[in-house]
Amino acid sequence: MILHIDMDAFFASVEQAVNPRLRGKPLIVGSRKSRLHTVVCAASYEAKAYGIDSGMPTKEAFLLCPQAEFVAADQAKYIWTSEQIFQLLDQYNFGAYLFFYR
Repeated sequence: MILHIDMDAFFASVEQAVNPRLRGKPLIVGSRKSRLHTVVCAASYEAKAYGIDSGMPTKEAFLLCPQAEFVAADQAKYIWTSEQIFQLLDQYNFGAYLFFYR
């Protein structure tokens, strides 16, 4: 059995799960609270449709999609959520077979 978990937009997906107002909207998660003086840590799939991707300066991202929502990264939230995912996978004995590709 092969299990593929796509976590490309993980930070953005967590933010959308926590805040339903952000669902279905282009969302940028930045490394700092400053909206224009940081880089994109993650972009929702709605934002990726505009060409926004991780590592891009947020200033450039907002030129591509000025209506995008912005939230500062919350590492504690992402750690907690990823731990929950790994616990779930461990219940099915996938823990020993996890590989990460980028």
